[in-house]
Amino acid sequence: MSEDQKRQLEQQLWNIANTLRGKMNADEFRDYILGFIFYKYLSEKMEMFANNILKQDKIKFRDITPKTPQAVEFLEAIKEESLEKLGYFLKPEELFGEVAARGKGGNKEDETFDEAKTNFILKDLQKILINIQLSTMGTESEEDFDNLFEDMDLNSTKLGKTPEARNAIIAKVLSHLDKIDFKLEDTESDVLGDSYEYLIAQFASGAGKKAGEFYTPQEVSKILAQIVTTGKHKLKSVYDPTCGSGSLLLRVARETKVGNFYGQEMNRTTYNLARMNMILHGVHYRDFDIKQEDTLERPQHIDKQFEAIVANPPFSAKWSANPLHLSDDRFSQYGKLAPSSKADYTFVQHMIYHLADNGTMAIVLPHGVLFRGAAELHIRRYLIEQKNYLDAVIGLPANIFYGTSIPTCILVFSKCRKENENVLFIDASQGFEKVKNQNVLREEHINKIVDTYRNRKEIEKYSHCATLQEIADNDYNLNIPRYVDTFEAEEEIDIHAVMQEIKTLEAKRADLDKQIDVYFKELGLFF
Repeated sequence: MSEDQKRQLEQQLWNIANTLRGKMNADEFRDYILGFIFYKYLSEKMEMFANNILKQDKIKFRDITPKTPQAVEFLEAIKEESLEKLGYFLKPEELFGEVAARGKGGNKEDETFDEAKTNFILKDLQKILINIQLSTMGTESEEDFDNLFEDMDLNSTKLGKTPEARNAIIAKVLSHLDKIDFKLEDTESDVLGDSYEYLIAQFASGAGKKAGEFYTPQEVSKILAQIVTTGKHKLKSVYDPTCGSGSLLLRVARETKVGNFYGQEMNRTTYNLARMNMILHGVHYRDFDIKQEDTLERPQHIDKQFEAIVANPPFSAKWSANPLHLSDDRFSQYGKLAPSSKADYTFVQHMIYHLADNGTMAIVLPHGVLFRGAAELHIRRYLIEQKNYLDAVIGLPANIFYGTSIPTCILVFSKCRKENENVLFIDASQGFEKVKNQNVLREEHINKIVDTYRNRKEIEKYSHCATLQEIADNDYNLNIPRYVDTFEAEEEIDIHAVMQEIKTLEAKRADLDKQIDVYFKELGLFF
Protein backbone atom coordinates (compact mmCIF):
# COMPACT_ATOMS: atom_id res chain seq x y z
CA MET A 1 0.00 0.00 0.00
CA SER A 2 1.41 3.39 -1.02
CA GLU A 3 1.69 6.32 1.39
CA ASP A 4 -1.12 8.11 -0.48
CA GLN A 5 -3.41 5.07 -0.14
CA LYS A 6 -2.49 4.78 3.52
CA ARG A 7 -3.35 8.43 4.19
CA GLN A 8 -6.59 8.01 2.25
CA LEU A 9 -7.54 5.02 4.40
CA GLU A 10 -6.69 6.88 7.59
CA GLN A 11 -8.81 9.84 6.55
CA GLN A 12 -11.65 7.48 5.63
CA LEU A 13 -11.53 5.91 9.09
CA TRP A 14 -11.43 9.29 10.79
CA ASN A 15 -14.46 10.41 8.80
CA ILE A 16 -16.34 7.30 9.93
CA ALA A 17 -15.31 8.03 13.52
CA ASN A 18 -16.74 11.52 13.21
CA THR A 19 -20.06 10.02 12.09
CA LEU A 20 -20.29 8.60 15.60
CA ARG A 21 -19.02 11.64 17.40
CA GLY A 22 -22.09 13.82 17.82
CA LYS A 23 -21.72 15.56 21.15
CA MET A 24 -19.55 12.87 22.75
CA ASN A 25 -16.08 13.57 24.10
CA ALA A 26 -13.16 12.20 22.11
CA ASP A 27 -12.41 9.50 24.70
CA GLU A 28 -16.05 8.36 24.67
CA PHE A 29 -16.57 7.83 20.96
CA ARG A 30 -13.02 6.42 20.75
CA ASP A 31 -14.21 3.34 22.64
CA TYR A 32 -16.98 2.67 20.11
CA ILE A 33 -15.09 3.17 16.86
CA LEU A 34 -11.99 1.26 18.00
CA GLY A 35 -14.22 -1.49 19.39
CA PHE A 36 -16.07 -1.87 16.07
CA ILE A 37 -12.79 -1.97 14.13
CA PHE A 38 -11.54 -4.65 16.51
CA TYR A 39 -14.74 -6.66 16.02
CA LYS A 40 -14.26 -6.40 12.25
CA TYR A 41 -10.68 -7.63 12.64
CA LEU A 42 -11.73 -10.63 14.77
CA SER A 43 -14.40 -11.51 12.21
CA GLU A 44 -12.11 -11.33 9.20
CA LYS A 45 -9.38 -13.26 11.00
CA MET A 46 -11.93 -15.90 11.99
CA GLU A 47 -13.26 -16.20 8.44
CA MET A 48 -9.79 -16.51 6.90
CA PHE A 49 -8.81 -19.16 9.45
CA ALA A 50 -12.02 -21.16 8.97
CA ASN A 51 -11.90 -20.96 5.15
CA ASN A 52 -8.40 -22.38 5.21
CA ILE A 53 -9.63 -25.38 7.25
CA LEU A 54 -12.63 -25.85 4.93
CA LYS A 55 -10.61 -25.57 1.72
CA GLN A 56 -10.50 -29.29 1.07
CA ASP A 57 -14.27 -29.53 1.65
CA LYS A 58 -14.81 -26.81 -0.97
CA ILE A 59 -17.11 -24.79 1.27
CA LYS A 60 -16.90 -21.27 2.64
CA PHE A 61 -17.34 -20.59 6.37
CA ARG A 62 -19.79 -17.77 5.68
CA ASP A 63 -22.03 -20.14 3.69
CA ILE A 64 -22.51 -22.67 6.51
CA THR A 65 -26.11 -22.67 7.75
CA PRO A 66 -28.13 -25.10 9.90
CA LYS A 67 -29.22 -26.73 6.62
CA THR A 68 -25.65 -27.39 5.49
CA PRO A 69 -24.79 -31.13 5.61
CA GLN A 70 -22.53 -31.85 8.60
CA ALA A 71 -22.87 -28.21 9.72
CA VAL A 72 -22.56 -29.14 13.41
CA GLU A 73 -19.43 -31.25 12.80
CA PHE A 74 -17.83 -28.52 10.71
CA LEU A 75 -18.48 -25.84 13.32
CA GLU A 76 -17.31 -27.96 16.25
CA ALA A 77 -14.05 -28.83 14.50
CA ILE A 78 -13.46 -25.19 13.53
CA LYS A 79 -14.31 -23.97 17.03
CA GLU A 80 -11.83 -26.35 18.64
CA GLU A 81 -8.99 -25.27 16.36
CA SER A 82 -9.95 -21.61 16.52
CA LEU A 83 -9.89 -21.51 20.32
CA GLU A 84 -6.46 -23.14 20.24
CA LYS A 85 -4.91 -20.96 17.51
CA LEU A 86 -6.86 -17.67 17.63
CA GLY A 87 -8.14 -17.79 21.21
CA TYR A 88 -11.83 -17.10 20.36
CA PHE A 89 -14.67 -18.27 18.10
CA LEU A 90 -17.42 -16.61 16.03
CA LYS A 91 -20.28 -18.34 14.24
CA PRO A 92 -20.84 -17.57 10.53
CA GLU A 93 -23.93 -15.47 11.27
CA GLU A 94 -21.94 -13.49 13.87
CA LEU A 95 -19.35 -12.24 11.37
CA PHE A 96 -19.02 -8.47 11.03
CA GLY A 97 -19.97 -8.47 7.35
CA GLU A 98 -23.16 -10.42 7.99
CA VAL A 99 -24.26 -8.10 10.80
CA ALA A 100 -23.41 -5.00 8.75
CA ALA A 101 -25.46 -6.33 5.82
CA ARG A 102 -28.43 -7.11 8.08
CA GLY A 103 -28.26 -3.66 9.60
CA LYS A 104 -28.05 -1.89 6.24
CA GLY A 105 -31.13 -3.67 4.93
CA GLY A 106 -32.25 -3.44 1.32
CA ASN A 107 -30.28 -5.14 -1.44
CA LYS A 108 -27.11 -6.76 -0.06
CA GLU A 109 -25.20 -5.84 -3.23
CA ASP A 110 -26.28 -2.18 -3.02
CA GLU A 111 -23.43 -0.20 -1.41
CA THR A 112 -25.52 2.88 -0.66
CA PHE A 113 -26.84 3.37 2.85
CA ASP A 114 -30.51 4.22 3.27
CA GLU A 115 -31.47 4.94 6.88
CA ALA A 116 -35.13 4.19 6.11
CA LYS A 117 -34.26 0.59 5.18
CA THR A 118 -32.17 -0.30 8.23
CA ASN A 119 -33.00 -3.39 10.28
CA PHE A 120 -32.76 -3.44 14.06
CA ILE A 121 -29.42 -5.10 14.98
CA LEU A 122 -28.54 -3.62 18.38
CA LYS A 123 -29.73 -6.60 20.40
CA ASP A 124 -27.95 -9.11 18.14
CA LEU A 125 -24.77 -7.05 18.09
CA GLN A 126 -24.60 -6.74 21.87
CA LYS A 127 -25.14 -10.50 22.17
CA ILE A 128 -22.38 -11.24 19.64
CA LEU A 129 -19.86 -9.09 21.52
CA ILE A 130 -20.72 -11.00 24.71
CA ASN A 131 -20.50 -14.32 22.84
CA ILE A 132 -16.93 -13.58 21.75
CA GLN A 133 -15.97 -13.38 25.41
CA LEU A 134 -18.07 -16.40 26.39
CA SER A 135 -16.41 -18.53 23.68
CA THR A 136 -13.12 -18.23 25.59
CA MET A 137 -14.47 -19.39 28.95
CA GLY A 138 -12.32 -22.16 30.42
CA THR A 139 -9.57 -21.69 27.82
CA GLU A 140 -6.05 -20.24 27.99
CA SER A 141 -7.23 -17.00 26.38
CA GLU A 142 -10.08 -16.35 28.84
CA GLU A 143 -8.26 -13.60 30.73
CA ASP A 144 -7.18 -11.86 27.50
CA PHE A 145 -10.79 -11.54 26.28
CA ASP A 146 -12.47 -10.98 29.65
CA ASN A 147 -14.91 -8.02 29.43
CA LEU A 148 -13.05 -6.75 26.37
CA PHE A 149 -16.10 -4.95 24.97
CA GLU A 150 -17.50 -3.67 28.28
CA ASP A 151 -16.99 -0.01 27.31
CA MET A 152 -19.25 -0.36 24.27
CA ASP A 153 -22.67 0.37 25.75
CA LEU A 154 -24.94 0.13 22.70
CA ASN A 155 -27.88 1.33 24.78
CA SER A 156 -26.22 4.59 25.79
CA THR A 157 -28.30 7.69 25.07
CA LYS A 158 -25.06 9.35 23.91
CA LEU A 159 -25.50 7.38 20.68
CA GLY A 160 -29.09 8.56 20.27
CA LYS A 161 -32.15 9.36 22.33
CA THR A 162 -34.19 6.38 21.07
CA PRO A 163 -33.26 2.76 20.28
CA GLU A 164 -34.11 3.48 16.63
CA ALA A 165 -31.75 6.46 16.52
CA ARG A 166 -28.96 4.44 18.15
CA ASN A 167 -29.53 1.56 15.76
CA ALA A 168 -29.41 3.88 12.73
CA ILE A 169 -26.07 5.44 13.68
CA ILE A 170 -24.44 2.08 14.50
CA ALA A 171 -25.79 0.44 11.34
CA LYS A 172 -24.33 3.35 9.35
CA VAL A 173 -20.90 3.02 10.97
CA LEU A 174 -20.82 -0.76 10.43
CA SER A 175 -21.90 -0.32 6.81
CA HIS A 176 -19.09 2.17 6.12
CA LEU A 177 -16.48 0.04 7.92
CA ASP A 178 -17.60 -3.03 5.98
CA LYS A 179 -16.51 -1.40 2.72
CA ILE A 180 -12.91 -1.03 3.90
CA ASP A 181 -10.41 -3.74 3.02
CA PHE A 182 -7.77 -4.02 5.74
CA LYS A 183 -5.81 -6.53 3.63
CA LEU A 184 -5.37 -9.04 6.44
CA GLU A 185 -4.23 -11.65 3.93
CA ASP A 186 -1.11 -9.53 3.26
CA THR A 187 1.15 -10.73 6.05
CA GLU A 188 3.99 -8.42 4.97
CA SER A 189 2.08 -5.25 5.81
CA ASP A 190 0.13 -4.10 8.84
CA VAL A 191 -2.44 -1.81 7.28
CA LEU A 192 -4.98 -2.28 10.05
CA GLY A 193 -2.41 -1.98 12.83
CA ASP A 194 -1.06 1.27 11.38
CA SER A 195 -4.59 2.62 10.94
CA TYR A 196 -5.47 1.71 14.52
CA GLU A 197 -2.39 3.57 15.76
CA TYR A 198 -3.36 6.55 13.63
CA LEU A 199 -6.82 6.67 15.17
CA ILE A 200 -5.46 6.34 18.71
CA ALA A 201 -3.14 9.29 17.99
CA GLN A 202 -6.05 11.32 16.58
CA PHE A 203 -8.16 10.63 19.66
CA ALA A 204 -5.23 11.57 21.88
CA SER A 205 -4.86 14.94 20.15
CA GLY A 206 -8.50 15.71 20.96
CA ALA A 207 -8.54 14.33 24.48
CA GLY A 208 -6.45 17.05 26.15
CA LYS A 209 -5.00 16.06 29.51
CA LYS A 210 -6.70 12.67 29.37
CA ALA A 211 -4.48 11.75 26.39
CA GLY A 212 -1.53 11.09 28.68
CA GLU A 213 -3.48 8.22 30.23
CA PHE A 214 -3.31 6.13 27.10
CA TYR A 215 -0.90 7.48 24.53
CA THR A 216 2.76 8.42 24.06
CA PRO A 217 3.46 10.38 20.86
CA GLN A 218 5.02 8.08 18.26
CA GLU A 219 8.12 10.27 17.96
CA VAL A 220 8.93 9.82 21.66
CA SER A 221 8.00 6.12 21.51
CA LYS A 222 10.46 5.68 18.66
CA ILE A 223 13.32 7.20 20.67
CA LEU A 224 12.58 4.99 23.70
CA ALA A 225 12.25 1.88 21.51
CA GLN A 226 15.48 2.50 19.62
CA ILE A 227 17.39 3.16 22.82
CA VAL A 228 16.33 -0.07 24.59
CA THR A 229 16.97 -2.16 21.45
CA THR A 230 20.49 -0.80 20.91
CA GLY A 231 22.72 -3.75 20.02
CA LYS A 232 19.81 -6.20 20.26
CA HIS A 233 18.72 -8.41 17.37
CA LYS A 234 16.06 -10.07 19.52
CA LEU A 235 14.45 -9.43 22.90
CA LYS A 236 13.11 -12.17 25.14
CA SER A 237 10.74 -9.74 26.79
CA VAL A 238 9.67 -6.12 26.95
CA TYR A 239 7.72 -4.54 29.81
CA ASP A 240 5.80 -1.31 30.32
CA PRO A 241 4.53 -0.74 33.89
CA THR A 242 2.13 2.01 32.73
CA CYS A 243 1.30 0.59 29.32
CA GLY A 244 -1.74 2.69 28.36
CA SER A 245 -2.97 1.53 24.93
CA GLY A 246 0.11 -0.70 24.50
CA SER A 247 1.48 1.46 21.67
CA LEU A 248 4.89 1.86 23.31
CA LEU A 249 5.30 -1.92 23.70
CA LEU A 250 4.34 -2.45 20.06
CA ARG A 251 6.77 0.26 18.98
CA VAL A 252 9.64 -1.77 20.47
CA ALA A 253 8.55 -4.72 18.32
CA ARG A 254 9.03 -2.55 15.22
CA GLU A 255 12.69 -2.16 16.08
CA THR A 256 13.52 -5.80 16.80
CA LYS A 257 11.89 -9.20 17.28
CA VAL A 258 10.19 -9.52 20.68
CA GLY A 259 9.36 -12.83 22.37
CA ASN A 260 6.86 -11.72 25.01
CA PHE A 261 5.08 -8.51 25.91
CA TYR A 262 4.24 -7.57 29.51
CA GLY A 263 2.35 -4.57 30.79
CA GLN A 264 0.21 -3.20 33.58
CA GLU A 265 -2.45 -0.51 33.36
CA MET A 266 -4.62 0.93 36.11
CA ASN A 267 -7.42 2.41 33.97
CA ARG A 268 -9.92 -0.30 32.98
CA THR A 269 -10.93 1.27 29.67
CA THR A 270 -7.32 1.79 28.63
CA TYR A 271 -6.47 -1.76 29.73
CA ASN A 272 -9.16 -3.04 27.34
CA LEU A 273 -7.72 -0.89 24.58
CA ALA A 274 -4.22 -2.30 25.19
CA ARG A 275 -5.44 -5.90 24.88
CA MET A 276 -7.33 -5.08 21.68
CA ASN A 277 -4.24 -3.34 20.31
CA MET A 278 -2.06 -6.39 21.00
CA ILE A 279 -4.44 -8.84 19.34
CA LEU A 280 -5.09 -6.53 16.41
CA HIS A 281 -1.34 -6.23 15.75
CA GLY A 282 -1.11 -9.99 15.45
CA VAL A 283 0.42 -10.66 18.87
CA HIS A 284 -0.75 -14.14 19.88
CA TYR A 285 -2.69 -14.29 23.15
CA ARG A 286 0.04 -16.53 24.63
CA ASP A 287 2.71 -13.93 23.84
CA PHE A 288 1.33 -11.03 25.85
CA ASP A 289 0.43 -10.62 29.50
CA ILE A 290 -1.33 -7.34 30.21
CA LYS A 291 -2.71 -6.88 33.73
CA GLN A 292 -5.08 -4.32 35.20
CA GLU A 293 -4.07 -2.95 38.60
CA ASP A 294 -2.17 -0.13 40.31
CA THR A 295 1.47 -0.87 39.40
CA LEU A 296 3.05 0.76 42.43
CA GLU A 297 0.64 -0.56 45.07
CA ARG A 298 -0.23 -3.94 43.56
CA PRO A 299 2.40 -5.05 41.01
CA GLN A 300 1.31 -8.05 38.95
CA HIS A 301 4.65 -9.31 37.57
CA ILE A 302 6.66 -9.17 40.78
CA ASP A 303 8.57 -12.41 40.11
CA LYS A 304 9.77 -11.44 36.62
CA GLN A 305 12.70 -9.57 35.11
CA PHE A 306 12.72 -8.10 31.61
CA GLU A 307 15.34 -7.47 28.97
CA ALA A 308 13.83 -4.14 27.94
CA ILE A 309 11.60 -1.77 29.91
CA VAL A 310 9.97 1.39 28.57
CA ALA A 311 7.54 3.76 30.26
CA ASN A 312 5.87 7.13 30.09
CA PRO A 313 4.26 7.19 33.57
CA PRO A 314 1.91 9.96 34.71
CA PHE A 315 4.12 12.91 35.62
CA SER A 316 4.53 13.56 39.36
CA ALA A 317 1.58 11.34 40.24
CA LYS A 318 0.48 10.89 43.83
CA TRP A 319 0.99 7.55 45.58
CA SER A 320 0.62 6.22 49.12
CA ALA A 321 4.32 6.31 50.16
CA ASN A 322 3.22 3.94 52.94
CA PRO A 323 6.22 3.20 55.24
CA LEU A 324 5.40 -0.50 54.82
CA HIS A 325 6.89 -0.19 51.34
CA LEU A 326 10.32 0.11 52.94
CA SER A 327 10.17 -3.66 53.41
CA ASP A 328 9.20 -4.12 49.73
CA ASP A 329 12.17 -5.52 47.75
CA ARG A 330 11.60 -2.87 45.08
CA PHE A 331 12.38 -0.03 47.52
CA SER A 332 14.07 -1.45 50.62
CA GLN A 333 17.69 -1.08 49.46
CA TYR A 334 17.33 2.69 48.99
CA GLY A 335 16.42 3.41 52.59
CA LYS A 336 13.97 6.13 51.58
CA LEU A 337 10.72 6.38 49.62
CA ALA A 338 9.86 9.01 47.05
CA PRO A 339 7.43 11.62 48.41
CA SER A 340 3.72 10.84 48.25
CA SER A 341 3.16 13.93 46.07
CA LYS A 342 5.61 12.80 43.38
CA ALA A 343 5.86 9.13 42.37
CA ASP A 344 8.41 9.72 39.59
CA TYR A 345 11.27 7.95 41.34
CA THR A 346 8.93 5.26 42.63
CA PHE A 347 8.38 4.23 39.03
CA VAL A 348 12.14 4.32 38.44
CA GLN A 349 12.74 2.05 41.45
CA HIS A 350 9.98 -0.32 40.34
CA MET A 351 11.47 -0.58 36.86
CA ILE A 352 15.05 -1.04 38.14
CA TYR A 353 13.81 -3.96 40.24
CA HIS A 354 12.33 -5.65 37.16
CA LEU A 355 15.29 -4.94 34.85
CA ALA A 356 17.36 -7.97 33.86
CA ASP A 357 21.13 -7.79 34.25
CA ASN A 358 21.56 -7.60 30.46
CA GLY A 359 18.69 -5.17 29.98
CA THR A 360 18.14 -1.48 29.30
CA MET A 361 15.29 0.72 30.48
CA ALA A 362 14.18 4.15 29.29
CA ILE A 363 11.61 6.29 31.08
CA VAL A 364 10.07 9.70 30.30
CA LEU A 365 9.89 12.03 33.30
CA PRO A 366 9.46 15.74 34.10
CA HIS A 367 12.65 17.80 34.51
CA GLY A 368 12.13 18.04 38.27
CA VAL A 369 13.58 14.55 38.75
CA LEU A 370 16.97 15.92 37.69
CA PHE A 371 17.39 18.37 40.54
CA ARG A 372 14.74 18.02 43.27
CA GLY A 373 16.20 17.44 46.73
CA ALA A 374 15.34 15.51 49.92
CA ALA A 375 14.35 11.85 49.34
CA GLU A 376 14.61 12.19 45.57
CA LEU A 377 18.21 13.41 45.83
CA HIS A 378 18.95 10.47 48.13
CA ILE A 379 17.52 7.97 45.59
CA ARG A 380 19.25 9.71 42.67
CA ARG A 381 22.60 9.63 44.45
CA TYR A 382 22.21 5.96 45.38
CA LEU A 383 21.46 4.99 41.76
CA ILE A 384 24.59 6.81 40.54
CA GLU A 385 27.11 6.53 43.39
CA GLN A 386 26.28 3.07 44.76
CA LYS A 387 24.80 1.28 41.74
CA ASN A 388 26.18 3.22 38.75
CA TYR A 389 23.05 2.35 36.76
CA LEU A 390 22.37 5.74 35.13
CA ASP A 391 23.53 5.63 31.50
CA ALA A 392 22.11 8.77 29.91
CA VAL A 393 20.01 11.89 30.50
CA ILE A 394 18.22 13.27 27.43
CA GLY A 395 16.45 16.62 27.53
CA LEU A 396 13.44 16.83 25.20
CA PRO A 397 11.68 19.93 23.83
CA ALA A 398 8.77 21.43 25.74
CA ASN A 399 5.20 21.02 24.48
CA ILE A 400 5.60 17.71 22.65
CA PHE A 401 3.09 15.78 24.78
CA TYR A 402 -0.67 16.04 24.56
CA GLY A 403 -2.24 17.88 27.46
CA THR A 404 0.95 19.34 28.97
CA SER A 405 3.52 21.86 27.78
CA ILE A 406 6.21 21.12 30.38
CA PRO A 407 9.69 20.12 29.22
CA THR A 408 10.51 16.47 29.81
CA CYS A 409 13.53 14.21 29.81
CA ILE A 410 14.40 10.59 29.19
CA LEU A 411 16.45 8.73 31.79
CA VAL A 412 18.24 5.63 30.54
CA PHE A 413 19.40 2.96 32.99
CA SER A 414 21.39 -0.24 32.54
CA LYS A 415 22.73 -2.69 35.13
CA CYS A 416 25.75 -3.71 33.04
CA ARG A 417 26.91 -0.49 31.42
CA LYS A 418 29.67 -0.65 28.81
CA GLU A 419 30.69 2.96 29.47
CA ASN A 420 30.57 2.80 33.24
CA GLU A 421 32.83 5.75 34.03
CA ASN A 422 30.58 8.48 32.66
CA VAL A 423 26.98 9.49 32.03
CA LEU A 424 25.91 10.88 28.66
CA PHE A 425 23.96 14.16 28.74
CA ILE A 426 22.06 15.25 25.63
CA ASP A 427 20.33 18.61 25.28
CA ALA A 428 17.80 18.05 22.48
CA SER A 429 15.46 20.77 23.75
CA GLN A 430 15.90 22.93 20.65
CA GLY A 431 15.49 20.17 18.08
CA PHE A 432 11.86 20.38 16.98
CA GLU A 433 9.48 21.86 14.45
CA LYS A 434 6.53 23.97 15.57
CA VAL A 435 3.24 22.74 14.10
CA LYS A 436 0.28 24.92 15.11
CA ASN A 437 0.33 24.94 18.92
CA GLN A 438 2.38 21.75 19.30
CA ASN A 439 6.11 21.08 18.99
CA VAL A 440 6.93 18.03 16.87
CA LEU A 441 10.06 15.90 16.64
CA ARG A 442 10.96 15.18 13.03
CA GLU A 443 12.96 12.22 11.74
CA GLU A 444 16.23 14.20 11.74
CA HIS A 445 15.73 15.20 15.39
CA ILE A 446 15.02 11.59 16.42
CA ASN A 447 17.98 10.24 14.45
CA LYS A 448 20.36 12.76 16.00
CA ILE A 449 19.29 11.83 19.55
CA VAL A 450 19.56 8.08 18.94
CA ASP A 451 22.84 8.31 17.00
CA THR A 452 24.38 10.48 19.73
CA TYR A 453 23.26 7.97 22.38
CA ARG A 454 24.40 4.86 20.53
CA ASN A 455 27.84 6.27 19.70
CA ARG A 456 28.17 8.36 22.85
CA LYS A 457 29.17 11.35 20.77
CA GLU A 458 30.23 14.62 22.30
CA ILE A 459 28.81 17.46 20.22
CA GLU A 460 29.42 21.09 21.14
CA LYS A 461 26.34 22.68 22.74
CA TYR A 462 24.42 19.39 22.32
CA SER A 463 25.98 16.52 24.28
CA HIS A 464 28.64 15.73 26.85
CA CYS A 465 29.92 12.61 28.63
CA ALA A 466 30.17 13.71 32.26
CA THR A 467 32.42 11.72 34.56
CA LEU A 468 31.00 10.36 37.79
CA GLN A 469 33.27 12.81 39.61
CA GLU A 470 31.73 15.74 37.70
CA ILE A 471 28.28 14.60 38.81
CA ALA A 472 29.48 14.18 42.40
CA ASP A 473 31.00 17.69 42.29
CA ASN A 474 27.57 18.96 41.28
CA ASP A 475 26.08 17.21 44.33
CA TYR A 476 24.22 14.77 42.04
CA ASN A 477 22.19 17.56 40.47
CA LEU A 478 21.55 16.33 36.91
CA ASN A 479 20.22 19.59 35.49
CA ILE A 480 21.41 19.40 31.89
CA PRO A 481 22.82 22.98 31.55
CA ARG A 482 25.37 22.06 34.24
CA TYR A 483 26.92 19.57 31.82
CA VAL A 484 26.02 20.79 28.33
CA ASP A 485 27.00 24.41 27.81
CA THR A 486 24.52 25.91 25.37
CA PHE A 487 25.53 29.52 26.18
CA GLU A 488 25.78 31.67 23.09
CA ALA A 489 28.27 34.50 23.66
CA GLU A 490 27.00 37.86 22.56
CA GLU A 491 28.99 39.70 19.95
CA GLU A 492 31.52 42.08 21.54
CA ILE A 493 30.61 45.73 21.30
CA ASP A 494 33.32 48.21 20.19
CA ILE A 495 32.56 51.15 22.48
CA HIS A 496 34.91 53.53 20.59
CA ALA A 497 33.22 52.73 17.26
CA VAL A 498 29.77 53.28 18.82
CA MET A 499 30.88 56.68 20.29
CA GLN A 500 32.27 57.73 16.93
CA GLU A 501 29.00 56.74 15.21
CA ILE A 502 27.01 58.79 17.77
CA LYS A 503 29.26 61.86 17.12
CA THR A 504 28.79 61.47 13.37
CA LEU A 505 25.01 61.26 13.77
CA GLU A 506 25.00 64.33 16.03
CA ALA A 507 27.01 66.29 13.44
CA LYS A 508 24.54 65.28 10.72
CA ARG A 509 21.64 66.36 12.95
CA ALA A 510 23.28 69.76 13.52
CA ASP A 511 23.61 70.25 9.75
CA LEU A 512 19.95 69.31 9.27
CA ASP A 513 18.91 71.81 11.98
CA LYS A 514 20.79 74.59 10.13
CA GLN A 515 19.08 73.70 6.82
CA ILE A 516 15.65 73.69 8.49
CA ASP A 517 16.34 77.18 9.97
CA VAL A 518 17.10 78.48 6.47
CA TYR A 519 13.80 77.06 5.15
CA PHE A 520 11.84 78.65 8.04
CA LYS A 521 13.42 82.09 7.37
CA GLU A 522 12.53 81.82 3.66
CA LEU A 523 8.93 81.12 4.66
CA GLY A 524 8.92 83.99 7.10
CA LEU A 525 8.58 81.71 10.08
CA PHE A 526 10.58 82.51 13.21
CA PHE A 527 10.81 80.54 16.48
